[in-house]
Amino acid sequence: MRDIAPTSAPSNDVEGEAPRLNRRQAAKVRTRQKVLDAARLLFAERGYEPATIRDIAKGAGMSTGAVFANFQDKAELFEAVLSTDMVQLAETLKAAAAAESTVKGRLLAALTAGYHASLEQLPLVQAVVARSWFQPVAAEMRSREAIKPLVSVVTDALQAGVAERELRQDADVRLLGEMIYDAWLSNYRRAAYDNWTIQQLTTQIGKQVDVILAGQLSRQ
Repeated sequence: MRDIAPTSAPSNDVEGEAPRLNRRQAAKVRTRQKVLDAARLLFAERGYEPATIRDIAKGAGMSTGAVFANFQDKAELFEAVLSTDMVQLAETLKAAAAAESTVKGRLLAALTAGYHASLEQLPLVQAVVARSWFQPVAAEMRSREAIKPLVSVVTDALQAGVAERELRQDADVRLLGEMIYDAWLSNYRRAAYDNWTIQQLTTQIGKQVDVILAGQLSRQ
């Protein structure tokens, strides 16, 4: 007879599911999230420099020690907020682009949705841009990694344009994507200093996209 392997004991873990947290771990996750929520609110209201750890702790209803137990310093906390928000913003852009059928339609829908989703948090956007000029190289690399999902939405729309032969087959999608993203981001200065509205920003980015894509449209 063939040997029959003994039946293994049932496991509490279901494949593919995250392990359950114990009470202490769950409390730590909740504390970290409270800190992130309070920090996001203050960064969005005041920008990076005026938002202090003391005020963030107060907004979260805890001590500064509890904040430092979860984050090394304000820079790390800011990067955590940025990383989370960029992922969520990228999803907003993707959903907007998916509703359009042309390359320009996808781009403008995505970028306009980005303005709608973030313009109320203008000090936070300004903080992102300002810190990119005055932060260590390692922090800059992490910031670039955080914004990749946004740039990918733009390059995906351009790549679809190439695949559908709206754009030239030799179009440099990566370069075009970076140029469009940079133009989109630069327009926040007009919102901050010239009080531009969503409509003005949308009109501006439409003109910029036209200029950037000029010569890249397929003749077929």
